[in-house]
Parts: sequence; C-alpha cells; structure tokens
Amino acid sequence: METSDDLSLIAPCGMNCGICIAYLREKNKCPGCRGLDVTRSKCKQIKHCPTFENGRAQFCFECEKFPCSRLKHLDERYRTKYNMSMIENLEYIKKFGLKEFVANEKTRWTCPECGGTICVHGGACSSCGKKKE
Repeated sequence: METSDDLSLIAPCGMNCGICIAYLREKNKCPGCRGLDVTRSKCKQIKHCPTFENGRAQFCFECEKFPCSRLKHLDERYRTKYNMSMIENLEYIKKFGLKEFVANEKTRWTCPECGGTICVHGGACSSCGKKKE
C-alpha cells in the first residue's frame, strides 16, 4: 500500500486520515472525514462542529475560534502520544497550501523499507510492520 496523496484525506482538524489506524485497517475501514460516507467516519472530535456542518469552512484555521478547546485537547493528545500536532499541520497548510502539505506528509509517513504507509497510532508500517525510526 502506498501513502496516498489524496487531498481529500486531510481532515478539517489537520489530521491526515491516510495515516490513521481506522483508515488503514482492512476490516470496518473508516472512509476518512471527507470520504464519500462521512457518517461512517470514526472521528467524533471535530466533525460535529457547527462551522463544518454549515459548510462555512474547510479547515479549523478558518474559524474565528481557532484553535478552539476541542482542537487544543485533540492536539495535546496527539502531540503527547503520537508526536504529531494537528495545530502545526493546520498552520503549515495555511502557510504553504494543501498540496505542499500532502507532499510533505507522503515523505514523512512512507516506509523506507517497502513504500507502505506508516501508521501514526502504532508508529509501524501498515504493510511490512517495520517501526518508524
């Protein structure tokens, strides 16, 4: 499995759904926060935000409350447990654009051994199992 460069896999909160365990697994696979069937998305933190339900924004950084308490809580958890920051991701997207962010993510999360996708949650390649260094 290759790391996706699908722009639609970048969630409003700045999460790259393509590196999420719920997206990478075979059984009961999550379609991502912007997938065809978003009702099946596993993420509950941001998707019920009125800003996105009303279609007023594509990313959290477009909101007047950015970063809101929900995003700060999610960001702290991911920085602490998985060494990744949604807020930093969003600031990067805002500054450099979505295409450059996705290209950077592809480099960051592609397994050097087999070209598979490294899962942010386990830190290992979803194809060969090698741990990220």
